Amino acid sequence: MELLQLQYFLAVARLEHVTEAARNLHVTQSSLSKTIGRLEEDLGVPLFDRVGRKLRLNEFGSRFLLRAERALFELEQGKQELRDLSSPEHSTLELAVTTASTLPNILREFRKRRPDIQFHVQMLTTQEMVTLLNRGEVDFCLSSPPVEGDEIECQIVLIDPILVAVPKGHRLADRSSVSLTELRDEWFVGVKSGYGTRDLIDSVCQSVGFMPKYVYEGDEPARLITLVEAEIGLAFIPSTARNSREDIKYLQIDNHELVREIALLWHRSRYISQAALEFRKVVVEYFGRISRQNLER
Repeated sequence: MELLQLQYFLAVARLEHVTEAARNLHVTQSSLSKTIGRLEEDLGVPLFDRVGRKLRLNEFGSRFLLRAERALFELEQGKQELRDLSSPEHSTLELAVTTASTLPNILREFRKRRPDIQFHVQMLTTQEMVTLLNRGEVDFCLSSPPVEGDEIECQIVLIDPILVAVPKGHRLADRSSVSLTELRDEWFVGVKSGYGTRDLIDSVCQSVGFMPKYVYEGDEPARLITLVEAEIGLAFIPSTARNSREDIKYLQIDNHELVREIALLWHRSRYISQAALEFRKVVVEYFGRISRQNLER
């Protein structure tokens, strides 16, 4: 059994389509099919059921996939560990976030301490982030909500109240707080379903008897305040994402009914470089300062 066979098998197993897998691997379809065929011959069982051009993992393939992912995961961790030991100044942090509002400040602080370290950040839905976590393809995730899993370490770093942003001319603009039930007839702008904060908001509102009515749903949380300013709709905004603008008023939710937890996540078995450990320290210290500031208000 060859390493290349395992890599090709993982690509096909995840996409269940030879043409797409070949395109992603930059190999010909015939070469990929032959490699998978040799792997099946070595194992003595078929790993896929063929349905036209589509492939479906069968029971043999599903069981073997778990082992293959684990084997390649360990090899990749070994490569990362050796790279870190031989050239620690050339490390790259792989980060994924479902909540990006606090990230610029965190990265600014980390860059002051380690200007030599590069980083790559992806804004993902919760499910996309969990997939990368389970594959061990990211060093850390900042997630709301927290995620539990057999291979996932989860550290709550902040309890973040969610506020309601209203334009200055709105009927509620002279208030400092509002109950959720008072918002049942309002129109909202928000991110799409699948993002943790959106799903949390919908769930809590549904528990008090209504679902928010969205006139806009997008992928860019930072755009929501501009839409509120334009009086397109109200927005639920985490306090850490609050943006001081003259034409926006932020209202607290009565009885703190709506808060989100921000968590730092990492894979238990992923190699953690010295740079990654320093990044984790920066994150914990940053949110510790925010927590103290919230208590002083």
